[in-house]
Amino acid sequence: MGFFDKFFSKDKKEDLDKGLEKTKEGFFGKLNRAVAGKSTVDSDVLDELENVLISSDVGLETTVKIIERIEERVSKDKYLNTKELNNLLRDEIVSLLAENNTEDLGGYEVPEVKKPYVLLVIGVNGVGKTTTIGKLAYQYKQQGMKVVLGAADTFRAAAVDQLKIWADRVGCDFYTKGMNADPAAVAFETTQYAIDNQCDIAIIDTAGRLHNKVNLMQELGKIHRSIDKKHPGAPHDVLLVLDASTGQNAQEQAKHFTEVAPITCLALTKLDGTAKGGVAISISDQFKIPIRYIGVGESIDKLQIFNKKAFVETLFGGRELG
Repeated sequence: MGFFDKFFSKDKKEDLDKGLEKTKEGFFGKLNRAVAGKSTVDSDVLDELENVLISSDVGLETTVKIIERIEERVSKDKYLNTKELNNLLRDEIVSLLAENNTEDLGGYEVPEVKKPYVLLVIGVNGVGKTTTIGKLAYQYKQQGMKVVLGAADTFRAAAVDQLKIWADRVGCDFYTKGMNADPAAVAFETTQYAIDNQCDIAIIDTAGRLHNKVNLMQELGKIHRSIDKKHPGAPHDVLLVLDASTGQNAQEQAKHFTEVAPITCLALTKLDGTAKGGVAISISDQFKIPIRYIGVGESIDKLQIFNKKAFVETLFGGRELG
């Protein structure tokens, strides 16, 4: 039984392959141009490789780390050829991803906690936060779980309406106090609703505004405390949603939010629409926060569990340089 046979259905594998298609084409196109006419990996090839990684949104710090590791290998084997660079690069990226806290989960698993499991979702407007919540609710519903969505993004009427549409589409419960309600009160009462109605999962949306750090910290802190007051130990996870198509801007957002909130996991959306999938490697390396979900398409079932082995196998699978 192969790796993908064990963890992925044929459809899931095809979705991931299609979702990373633009990233693969851009990355390997640049890499092939970098080694054109070269037979061995020398300083010029490494310089070109550095440029390729940076331009593929792997990020400067992570790129330097990868180049230094490859330089060590090259120094041991003076005649390392460019054909071997592909496997060497793959090995180093797998190694980097293995160093963070990402676990290769087999499915949409929920921690063993006293029900309900409470997931707080944060991120700026436009990254696909509400869509990610809806797709997650769908996956949990498919497993027979009772889910409630809480609309704590009360600053935009559209946010409440969009979440309600997703709740109706998925067929799960929905809790709102309408626009301009206190977000912490919505979070508290959503948790209360989940307890009273024996929900397995409560997913709580929050405002996507990037206002100043002090206000953001205070607001998220208040929401966090209100949930914990009603259900000690919750929220059990704080999920930050990032738009992969924004490249290094997604990394800047991650930096901003990790400074003000106890992020426990990440979701990268819109991978299928961008050649900037390399940002997954950068974010994983820089923040050591597990990437748990990736968006590889618009339809309701196109949110996948992030599996680092599958990600790298798909990125490099069947590709040779030269």
